[in-house]
Amino acid sequence: MNGKMNTAYGEITIDTKVIAKYAGTTAVECFGIVGMAAVNVKDGFVQLLKRDSLAKGINIEIDEDNKITIDFHVIVAYGVGIHAVADNLITNVKYKVEEHTGMEIKKINIFVEDVRVID
Repeated sequence: MNGKMNTAYGEITIDTKVIAKYAGTTAVECFGIVGMAAVNVKDGFVQLLKRDSLAKGINIEIDEDNKITIDFHVIVAYGVGIHAVADNLITNVKYKVEEHTGMEIKKINIFVEDVRVID
């Protein structure tokens, strides 16, 4: 389901792919996030996604009340506190996505798929 906003001039529809791309770009700018992860369920292989494929590591759901739930599959940097990284990610994404779309974030779920050492 796509997001919708009503204005004095008509209705605006926002595709979930647009929200996912914006959320992914915001996420990789956060401290401690190496990148988004694509998980191969069959063999459990985790792959770091390139910048132009960030939306593949994100699942967006919009409920009947037009509220967004975001699932992030991320790879974090080795040596940083996962709790601190998650709090930073949630705060930044919530603020920027709500500001960008005009829609409310209902829930953000973070799945840490891997830890990588950054050179």
